[in-house]
Amino acid sequence: MKITFLGSGTSQGVPIIACSCEICNSSNPKDNRLRSSILIQVNDKNIVVDTGPDFRQQMLNCKIKHLDAILFTHAHRDHMAGLDDIRGFNYIMQQAIDVYCENIVESAIKKEFFYAFTEPKYPGVPEMNLHPITSQAFRLFDTKIEPIRVFHYKLPVLGFKVNNFVYITDANRIDDEEIEKIKGCDVLVLNALRREYHISHFTLQEAIDLSKKIGARQTYFTHISHQLGMHDDVENELPDNIHLAYDGLEIEL
Repeated sequence: MKITFLGSGTSQGVPIIACSCEICNSSNPKDNRLRSSILIQVNDKNIVVDTGPDFRQQMLNCKIKHLDAILFTHAHRDHMAGLDDIRGFNYIMQQAIDVYCENIVESAIKKEFFYAFTEPKYPGVPEMNLHPITSQAFRLFDTKIEPIRVFHYKLPVLGFKVNNFVYITDANRIDDEEIEKIKGCDVLVLNALRREYHISHFTLQEAIDLSKKIGARQTYFTHISHQLGMHDDVENELPDNIHLAYDGLEIEL
């Protein structure tokens, strides 16, 4: 199984207009962060977790020729807005894309991308098969996918455990029974927005503390804002088995 970080950043704290800050002008490509998403490649299948506004660029960057499934963590726009761009895969593959999400996310998709579900269908709209999931584990391409319930302030969000890899983004609380499901995992990916307190995201120190509690062999922080700082500066502060993720990072498991 191979994991590729399609994006490790967030729109939180990112300037909308041209910016002269050190992050935007950094010569280190690890400071150039698209919105958070990962590609899971298992059993010759490509699974993407979340399709943010940068989805099209991320697919081009990784030269992905086919897409077999999408998992959604939640329905915020920075994790869902690029879903329309699956139409390129529809055209090449001549089939709909399987999308796995909770009912609340399905409702948001049908509202945001209503034109994909209107009959008669307009030619060329994105084609998808929506599959409802809950907190119960399910199998996808002969691989066990175990949803992990986390909270983004008061919003319930899903993380995912795939084999012994765990991906959690947009969280500031994980209950003990969910932590038990992921203790001792090989690789943990966790959001670490910035150093200062945030109402709905783990801070850097909170993420470090949680990683130690979970006891992951390796941890990578994602959903990184400008406010956290330069990649190399933060990386040098972290324990040996904890790292900042960056766009294009690949992990083999």
